[in-house]
Amino acid sequence: MQQIVSLLGMSWITAVLLLAARIAAVLLLTPVLYAVNVPVLVRVLLVVALSCALALPFAARTSVLLQDTGSLFGALLREAAIGATLGLGVLLAFAGFSLAGRLVDVQVGFGLAQVFDPLTRARIPIVSALFGLLAVLFFFLVDGHHALLRGIAFSVERFPVGGDWVLGGAAEPMVRQGAGLFTLGFALASPVVLGLLLLDFVLAVVSRNLPQMNIFMVGLPLKITLGLLALSVWAAGFGAPARRLYQAIYQAWSAWFAQGLR
Repeated sequence: MQQIVSLLGMSWITAVLLLAARIAAVLLLTPVLYAVNVPVLVRVLLVVALSCALALPFAARTSVLLQDTGSLFGALLREAAIGATLGLGVLLAFAGFSLAGRLVDVQVGFGLAQVFDPLTRARIPIVSALFGLLAVLFFFLVDGHHALLRGIAFSVERFPVGGDWVLGGAAEPMVRQGAGLFTLGFALASPVVLGLLLLDFVLAVVSRNLPQMNIFMVGLPLKITLGLLALSVWAAGFGAPARRLYQAIYQAWSAWFAQGLR
């Protein structure tokens, strides 16, 4: 009896360890936690707590007992790959916001003015940093954190802990999401970019007719003023393309999980 209890206990501990590898990979590729200065110990405890919570409802379906270190290491790599694939979907959505911010920065002229971005821990232009913080804000407004937890739970249901899975099944949904990244990223910044493009045409006509005017000294303040004005006006319609970016995460996950059922 004690041996059976010990065996079940070791199986559950192994399942928690493998789940921790999957969840840790997801959180490492999810820029949400980087927006807040969360201590490393708190992140580790969060991963362990989520692993224990997910291991309980799936305990009856999960029986993981690896006999040697090599099989355990291989299982950890598979779980980390599953978590990295899940996190890649979230990372691609945040990359859409980054792309939109870079487009606005180039058009406005803020490409040289850089600030520290807490999401990427690097120096990026001002509008790109603003779009990154807006991405985190919209992520919580659309209940992305709840959907992220549900996605991890569904991944455990579709791909049991310690089991095999095919990487090729996730390639097509992620490639489709990456292909739509440029369209959705441009949709976030299209009104601002188009407005500044029209201003460039106007400045080109003025420079052609008034060659004595220093168009650089006149155009730079005009582009900054018009860019910030257009950005403030476009803020009212910012939610629709942002929601589509986050919906692309769940569409890619759903397609991947559907292939996991075959």
